[in-house]
Amino acid sequence: MYPSDVNASVAGARAPRALAVALPAFTSAIFVSAFLLFAIQPMFAKMVLPRLGGSPSVWSVAMCFFQAALLAGYAYAHLLTRYLSLLAAVVVHVGVCLVALVALPIGLAAGWDRPPLDNTEIWLIGLFAVSIGLPFVAVSANSPLLQAWFSRTGHRHAADPYFLYGASNVGSLIALLGYPILFEPFLRLQTQSLSWTIGYVALIALIAACGSLAIVSGQGVTAVIPRGRSETDGEVTWARRLGWMGYAFIPSALLVALTAHISTDVAAAPFLWVLPLALFLLTFVITFARRPVVSHTLMLLLQPAFVIPLAVLAQWGQTRLWALFLVLNLIGYFVVAMVCHGELVRKRPAASQLTGFYLWMSVGGVLGGVFAGLIAPHVFATVIEYPVLLVASLLARPGALSCPPVRWLRDLAIGALAFGALSLPLLLFGVNVMGDPRYVIVGIVLFAVLAAVYVQSPSLLTALVLAVFVSALAFQNERQIIETRRGFFGVNKVALSADGRFRLLYHGTTLHGAQKLTNEEGSPVGRPEPLTYYHDKGPLYQAIAETRRAHGDLGKVGIIGLGSGSLACWREPGEAWRYFEIDPIVADIASDPAYFSFLSICSPDLPIVLGDARLTVADEPDGNYDILVVDAFSSDSIPVHLMTREAISMYLSKLAPEGIVAVHISNRNMDLAPALAANAEALGIAALIHEPVAGEPMSLTYKSAARVVVFARDARSVEALSASPDWQVLEPTEGFSEWTDDYSNILGAIMAKHRADGQD
Repeated sequence: MYPSDVNASVAGARAPRALAVALPAFTSAIFVSAFLLFAIQPMFAKMVLPRLGGSPSVWSVAMCFFQAALLAGYAYAHLLTRYLSLLAAVVVHVGVCLVALVALPIGLAAGWDRPPLDNTEIWLIGLFAVSIGLPFVAVSANSPLLQAWFSRTGHRHAADPYFLYGASNVGSLIALLGYPILFEPFLRLQTQSLSWTIGYVALIALIAACGSLAIVSGQGVTAVIPRGRSETDGEVTWARRLGWMGYAFIPSALLVALTAHISTDVAAAPFLWVLPLALFLLTFVITFARRPVVSHTLMLLLQPAFVIPLAVLAQWGQTRLWALFLVLNLIGYFVVAMVCHGELVRKRPAASQLTGFYLWMSVGGVLGGVFAGLIAPHVFATVIEYPVLLVASLLARPGALSCPPVRWLRDLAIGALAFGALSLPLLLFGVNVMGDPRYVIVGIVLFAVLAAVYVQSPSLLTALVLAVFVSALAFQNERQIIETRRGFFGVNKVALSADGRFRLLYHGTTLHGAQKLTNEEGSPVGRPEPLTYYHDKGPLYQAIAETRRAHGDLGKVGIIGLGSGSLACWREPGEAWRYFEIDPIVADIASDPAYFSFLSICSPDLPIVLGDARLTVADEPDGNYDILVVDAFSSDSIPVHLMTREAISMYLSKLAPEGIVAVHISNRNMDLAPALAANAEALGIAALIHEPVAGEPMSLTYKSAARVVVFARDARSVEALSASPDWQVLEPTEGFSEWTDDYSNILGAIMAKHRADGQD
């Protein structure tokens, strides 16, 4: 696979010292470059999150920008290699890197304070481009450029420098995995930005050193073809380019879709962003290694075993078993990406075509990211692109696209018969096999066995998996969906309960509101009754009622997070209530009496202020509100920037002297109480917590227990609540630091929730 030692001997005679340090120098430069390239991604995305309400879509759009910027860097490297001499290329690239210093240290560009309500994605891409575009493109060019320079050194491995791509991805992996474990929990964003700048200056010195080594030992690209490769392998046709793009498209698109899929119900946080991306890079490390540690054949065998269940279970969303779903999805993604990237490596060209190969591979990655991050949210009403891409990954298997059309037609017909077999129980006996977990598990096992039998027939395998997926999509019907709307902030669904007596609002997989339509005897309900977390025995109602009782009446009340508008029915005449909502789709649904009538019947004049609450509430006059309720969720994820010390301080500034802030923190995955306790201690304010008490099953009454924290400047403002046994003083927890706009520890909150659940 490597050139003969003759080349190494000749090169060694010409520049022995340069060649002796060439490999460690180039490896170090590529490693540092990749480390910086991927450290900046979660760091800057976290800086941006507060501007966009903590939406998981921030990372999806960020991935599109990063992939596009990576393509720009690869194109720039390709042009330098193709049209400039080695000396000129070194001078130009070092110069570009120096110019990029003007954009450092990393931070949000001035003048980009408030995003628009429409075309948010375009605004966000513009913010990324203006803030970090120049240094990101300069750094992203280093991997292909330095590999091309290394191929000219005359080193004995110069003819096949692709293994250096593995070093690049090792650096990327360490940066990604280190960020949520080592950097985010211990370093503030300002310190992270300064450290990145220092690393960038060191990188410029390494690049200049590598360029000098390549010039000193300059050999030109060797014409020797690695063993096991043919002379014709160097021919690059458009068919081959399209193949490279296709093999890169699927893992890239899946990366964006999977990240959105798993972060919607947990948190828009770096530690969840980096897990899929780290696996993505790990597949490159393994497949581009000189001796891969994982067999490509093994990945081909495992692929159907993961694609089938994941394509089906994606329709169900995440439940209390979210950790298990997370692990299954991550392992499945790893296997699929290994198959696609394994085929990509098998079809790579000789070193003379290296930069072109990376360029077209990057084009495929950009197209995949754009499809999943920008196009799919506007084309599909739900996040269906994730299971669709899983099924499409079977087309990356060897021989899938070369199957004769007649065989494809035959196998698709067999798949149609399989779909019919799954439909018969529902048609004949009213049994929905895709709606019962028992049938689904049995079906997955049976189809996995069939997939194993036909693993060598890619067309039949694809047809069988497609049949299972379409069945899950068509017949999985836990509730009657009335309306589905998807936007930048996620998927909202209006549905009917199984008995038809309740209308429900879901964001992602989390119930955000419910309205009773009929009583048990079937008679219609008059004035709507607040349900879910907002019923008359819940802590949010208690906080409102006790504050009203203490004041005699309420003046202004602000509610951050609209949902179905349930709380509006607790408003009394003469009180000035106002909602603050970031998602225009939620505002449209809650305001439409055809869906929910809390607003139209209880408070038809109640204003809804659109935009991120950190910005819109800050615009309100100080000292005006008797109560501010913070009830902002994105599915089951709570925007962190609404929980920081700065946010709480801003809320307090908007309160009347005896006003309170009530923060709803019910969450399946995170324990936010320790962070809020630390914030209260830092601010020197009173804080109470209401812990949930289990009651009737929510499916019977749609009244659920809630966890709420109340803040006040003075303990006397919450005396009435503190007298109740349902409320306790929120005590600080050892080991938890306050959360600020510059620091938060999502992973610590998840671990705290896990420990608390283990003690119950």
